[in-house]
Amino acid sequence: MTRDRRIQLLALLVMLGALTGSVFMAVTLTAQAGRSRITFTDRVEEGAPPEVSLGIAMGAFRGVFVNYLWIRANVMKEDGKFFESIQLADAITRLQPRFPRVWVFHAWNLAYNISVSTQTREERWEWVNAGIRLLRDKGIPANPNDMLLHKELGWFFLHKIGGFTDDANPFYKQQLAKEWTIVLGPPPKRGPEDRDKAVIVKKYADKLIAIRDAPETREELLAKVPRVAALTDGLMKAGVKNDYELLQRYEMWMAGKQSGQRAIWEAAAGEKMKAVGALVDDPANAQAWPALLNFLRKRMLVDTYHMEPERMVRYTQTYGPLDWRHHGAHALYWSARGVEVGEAHATASNLRDFDFINTDRVVVQSIQDLYRSGDLYFDFFSSMFPDRNPVWKGAPNVHFVEAYGQVLDPMRQRSGIFNDLSMRGTTSLSTGFENFLRDVTCFYYARGDRANAEKYRDILLTHPALNVDGRFRFYEDTGSIDDFVAKELQEEWSRPAIAILQVEGALQGAYTTGLLAGDGELFRNQMNYAKIVHRLFFEAQSRFTGVDPNNERMRQLPKDFRVLAGISLTDFLSGLDLDDAERVYDGAPDDLRGFAYDFLADRYKASLDDLYAKAKDQGARPFDAVFPRPDSLESARAAVQAYIESVNKPDVKMETR
Repeated sequence: MTRDRRIQLLALLVMLGALTGSVFMAVTLTAQAGRSRITFTDRVEEGAPPEVSLGIAMGAFRGVFVNYLWIRANVMKEDGKFFESIQLADAITRLQPRFPRVWVFHAWNLAYNISVSTQTREERWEWVNAGIRLLRDKGIPANPNDMLLHKELGWFFLHKIGGFTDDANPFYKQQLAKEWTIVLGPPPKRGPEDRDKAVIVKKYADKLIAIRDAPETREELLAKVPRVAALTDGLMKAGVKNDYELLQRYEMWMAGKQSGQRAIWEAAAGEKMKAVGALVDDPANAQAWPALLNFLRKRMLVDTYHMEPERMVRYTQTYGPLDWRHHGAHALYWSARGVEVGEAHATASNLRDFDFINTDRVVVQSIQDLYRSGDLYFDFFSSMFPDRNPVWKGAPNVHFVEAYGQVLDPMRQRSGIFNDLSMRGTTSLSTGFENFLRDVTCFYYARGDRANAEKYRDILLTHPALNVDGRFRFYEDTGSIDDFVAKELQEEWSRPAIAILQVEGALQGAYTTGLLAGDGELFRNQMNYAKIVHRLFFEAQSRFTGVDPNNERMRQLPKDFRVLAGISLTDFLSGLDLDDAERVYDGAPDDLRGFAYDFLADRYKASLDDLYAKAKDQGARPFDAVFPRPDSLESARAAVQAYIESVNKPDVKMETR
């Protein structure tokens, strides 16, 4: 065999080997793409940008073209050309709808980069909401089993809306609460019995179960409740255009009816609103309204928000009373859903990467946020007026405390070696849990609930899933919850930041979860804790001021606790509507009412007395009937004046010669 023949045979063998390898790799890559649903589109949708048509026409070179679009989009993003970058990202999502990274790139541009470049909070909210809708309504439906998209969507709710890095975050929270008050209605009425977790969870779950079990179609709804047909006809005649507007007008009418300002609200309502209100108040529609509302809420959850009512019920029963007006509920829903769908595709290799641990971190941070502010007060009535700034106040919700410990072990198993205590000794999940338990212990102590404070202190000392370095074991010999809390805050009482946080936190909790929720025992417990912290702060100030113990260095807090509590109550009332202000005032002790009376008179006396003169026959009441003059008024005025004079007094007297 000649040399040339050998070369030819060798080349033939190499070619055959390459062809065999390419076939094998093509089959493998195609199977992997199928499992991961990473595919190209093969049709052009109406209104698609020209890049989509060009990419499809390029056939086998489409991947190279998409890479070019990706590079261009990233360059434009870096250059601040956000709108041009979004157009290219939109083209990429149409060409590769199963490519999760481009959805994330596109959504972050909307929610983070473009939003902060706008000038008004309304514009910012539109862009943030656009980023959320992109992932929720398009990205996840195209990639239903992708954990990354779920994690990022959960993070948007947790960080962009729930965090404080964006100056417009209070407006985001208000808008989300307003939207979901309309979509699901207000949460169940609260009462002292809700201190039992099983009771309140059942309330919240039952509301969702009624929506979950609503008919699937309008035909089924009409067959079940025929009166809905007449109600629907009446709504169409009233000019209601779509389901969201129907829910919005229903909730607006109900909020107006339940307000002490009902006469003002009804007088200002337009003809369409009055027509809807007449249908709401018509006794003939008493059974039709609940059936229609539950059906519309179900269809909106499934068709518009791409959420599953059954999963919402299950998460409520698993984690706690989820208030869907709160960003933490949505962050928890999407991150927990991401973990569940991701587990179905878990392998020995991907369990050792960061996907599960990063998504689980959003889950656990959502639980923490719900614990810290998940007991939500939102003034929906004020949100209906464009010139008002509705109040959004979140208070701690202890019903989410247990959820943290329940999810810890499953998270550790999913996260592989990254949270294996036997190999690492100290892990991030355990560290987070320890810090959470410290916070919970001090919070229960602040509420005056010593039994639960001791319970969670003991868990902190003995839980087997905690770090093995034993950093908290030095508390074991104290035996006293008082000593534990004192050591937790050792050398902190003299710091105004800590004192203000503890005192104001306890006072706000007393007013929110005590007076506003009608829980007198909780109000008294938190007021007592605030008094203790206030006293310790001034004792520490005196110790640290050797020159003049009677003249504290820092006057961030009034020395008279009654003045501090009264000022805090007045500030709290300033954020409430008339009905809730009356409820809080009625529940407050007389010595605190004296501090709030003048503020309330300035705000409401003229309008209430005028309304009484015009509509006394319709149930209107004068100011003194709504807010009776307290016996402590004069002493409160004197105490405030004394405090003002003490603040204005110079700290150092000049020596005269």
